[in-house]
Amino acid sequence: MSQHLPYRTEQDPRAWLAPLLVTVLGAVLVPLAWLFGTMSVMATDSCGPDDCSQALETALRVIYGTLFYGQLLAAAAWLASWLLPWRRRWSVPRIWLAGLSLLPSLVVLVMTFNLPAG
Repeated sequence: MSQHLPYRTEQDPRAWLAPLLVTVLGAVLVPLAWLFGTMSVMATDSCGPDDCSQALETALRVIYGTLFYGQLLAAAAWLASWLLPWRRRWSVPRIWLAGLSLLPSLVVLVMTFNLPAG
């Protein structure tokens, strides 16, 4: 057990790669998700506010919930990926947190391009 201790406590020279990659991708994906997510309400233009299908209404609720609550969680995961100690021990959680911080934006984008018919 003690033979792995020096490896786990040494400085990780590539610790900044995952958070930086997610920061660059997030700078593109988050505004796109907000743009397409907020414009997705226009899918109800053809069916009116009261005659839209339940599937469309549910999809829009999920999109708006993900935009608000999901982006809050994504920001927390992104910040944690930068703030974790830059030791090899924390490299796997850092990569997971960095990847998870993009998930809400990707979910919103996929859902807006696959909205059910009104």
